[in-house]
Amino acid sequence: MKVLARSLSRKTVVLTDGTVVGALYNITVDFKTGAILSLVVKPINEIPEFRREENMYIIPFSSVTALKDYIVVDKEKLRS
Repeated sequence: MKVLARSLSRKTVVLTDGTVVGALYNITVDFKTGAILSLVVKPINEIPEFRREENMYIIPFSSVTALKDYIVVDKEKLRS
C-alpha cells in the first residue's frame, strides 16, 4: 500500500469496531526502504493492547487495515 505522508496528517485513528483511539501525531519510517513502521497516536481513549511511550500509543503499521477518512486499526492483528 503506497501512502503519502501528508495525506495522513491529523487523521483520526479508530478500531475496526468503531472505537476512537486518538489522533495521528507522527509516524516512524524505515529510511532505507521508505516503509512506514508504526503510527504514533495521541490517545483519546485507554486501549490496554496498545504499547505506550511517553504518553503516546505506538501502533505497528502492519495492523492498519484502511486509510481513507480515518485510519482503521485491527485490534486482533496486535495480538498476533
